[in-house]
Amino acid sequence: MRRLRVNGILRQSEKALRDLDLLKVIQSEIRHERSHDRFKNYPVGFYPRDFVVDWDSPASQDVVLRRRCESGEEVAISALLGPVRDEEGSFPRDILMKVCIKKPGLDPILRFDGGVSGKDFKRLEFNIHTACYLPSPTSLNPSAYRGPSFSKLDPNLQDALKEYLQAMGIGEDLTNFLVLHLHKKEQSQYVSWLRKLEALVSKDN
Repeated sequence: MRRLRVNGILRQSEKALRDLDLLKVIQSEIRHERSHDRFKNYPVGFYPRDFVVDWDSPASQDVVLRRRCESGEEVAISALLGPVRDEEGSFPRDILMKVCIKKPGLDPILRFDGGVSGKDFKRLEFNIHTACYLPSPTSLNPSAYRGPSFSKLDPNLQDALKEYLQAMGIGEDLTNFLVLHLHKKEQSQYVSWLRKLEALVSKDN
């Protein structure tokens, strides 16, 4: 009986040591994240050009912004961080965006799928991948024809659509805001995840 009790104590001690080692690593990572804020020199301001936040849950990766233009159009934007590129610690990461524009009193929606990318914060570029015509907000048929790839359009039409988006508020202020906001949000979520691990590991110690 005594040997079994001793073996049990040894196993508990080994588990406590493993948990303590893991806890130290987690706490070190938390301290690193809190003391190395790479975004502190890029303060996030207000939502640009009359956009208001429609969705920005701390538990989700995306953000949704909306605005109503003076001309009556409704603009909705959803955005989230793209996958990490091959370069270690690359910043900024690409932003994946959907822009939906609806004319007042009409059902059809013009949807642009695109993203924001750049080598650094000062050289960000908004790129349109597709421009889709949707007969209504519920038009989700994946086999329906929605238009060609944006790069296949006539250059004059491409330029006109880009200018139209800028008139709807899709400009540099917005893309800069989204890049910084989503990176800061992801960092906050990572620290929160580390905190949860810390609490879980430390429960038995």
